[in-house]
Amino acid sequence: MAPPPPEAAVHSPSSPQYTQQFLSNVLSQRGPSSLPYSEDVKWLIRQHLVSLIDMCPSLQPRTATFTYNDGRTVNLLQANGTVPMVYLDATYNIPVIIWLLESYPRQSPLVFVNPTRHMVVKDSHPFVSSSGIVSIPYLTNWVYPSSNLVELVRNLSNFFSRDPPLYTKRNPNPNPHPPPGTSFSNSGSTRPAIPPRVYPPSPYGSGSGGEVGRKTDDRSEVDKKNAIDELMVKLHSDIEGLGKAREADMEGLFNAQGVLRRREEELRKGVKEMLDEKEGLEQQLQMVLMNTDVLEGWVRDNETKVKKIGNVDVDEAFELCDRLSKQMSDCTASDLAMEDVIYSLDKAIQDGAIPFDLYLRNVRLLSREQFIHRATASKVKAAQMQAQVSHMASRLSQYALS
Repeated sequence: MAPPPPEAAVHSPSSPQYTQQFLSNVLSQRGPSSLPYSEDVKWLIRQHLVSLIDMCPSLQPRTATFTYNDGRTVNLLQANGTVPMVYLDATYNIPVIIWLLESYPRQSPLVFVNPTRHMVVKDSHPFVSSSGIVSIPYLTNWVYPSSNLVELVRNLSNFFSRDPPLYTKRNPNPNPHPPPGTSFSNSGSTRPAIPPRVYPPSPYGSGSGGEVGRKTDDRSEVDKKNAIDELMVKLHSDIEGLGKAREADMEGLFNAQGVLRRREEELRKGVKEMLDEKEGLEQQLQMVLMNTDVLEGWVRDNETKVKKIGNVDVDEAFELCDRLSKQMSDCTASDLAMEDVIYSLDKAIQDGAIPFDLYLRNVRLLSREQFIHRATASKVKAAQMQAQVSHMASRLSQYALS
């Protein structure tokens, strides 16, 4: 894969506000000129680049045409500039280009060191190939969405400080302490360069049209990187699948928990109703026991009288014990008698035995009188209930004292 030359960049921001505006414009474009990133990650890409510029202003975002090994070209975002590093207590600037490929940020960006014509890539560097491709552990272990450009640049600075990837080309017998004034960036820095060494001619020779040609990796290295990329894609796919499965399991567990909580509330409500019903039944049982005690006492008191009397007429065997009971009996008897008379009148009018006006007059009179008896019975019943409650209260006090 070959990146375009630095001259292809089309953006040179002069302020953070301009940079943010530039990113918003290029990422919001639609149609043929839109960048080939997923819509759901464009805002995240913008945040990554803005955070990168805030941390390392020497890197600036641009759009440029990226050329793959198969000749395919695509317009992509890049961060072009320098990464600072510390070597032998001195700070140097390493020119780099960070390409955000179509799969970013789900996959790692592509990083190139971008030496000037006076620089050369260190031979057999552990993290930079002869073509300038950077491969550090942070890139190979890129994990979406936690990995980002800020941490990438920090790792680049750290690894470059351990083993600088670029050296200046000087005479065959370089001075271990070169004179000041040389720099690893074309930004006018006056920092001293790293002691130069003898290397073969730089692979970054100038080409026609000002473009910088790059030597592609050999076939085995390309196959290895493709296999690693494929494994990373599968790994991310498996992780996403596991994450979705776990989310579905958690959702099911939360739903089951909600059902169990509703059932718990229903059970608590049912237990409370059963306890209330038990309390009511206990009160009724106490009432029945008290009434049984009263009846047994009455039977004991009247058992000897029945034996002395002998055969007794059932209709005359019972005598109402108080005025309210007698009044209730009279009202109930009158109510039922009038109900029977009204029923007989209904049969008579159906059979045509009496005229209709006589039927209406009698029914009106009987209904008025029946209403009076029913109202009287209702008042008598209320008085009886009050008397019974008072009597029960007195008996309860007796039981409590005993």
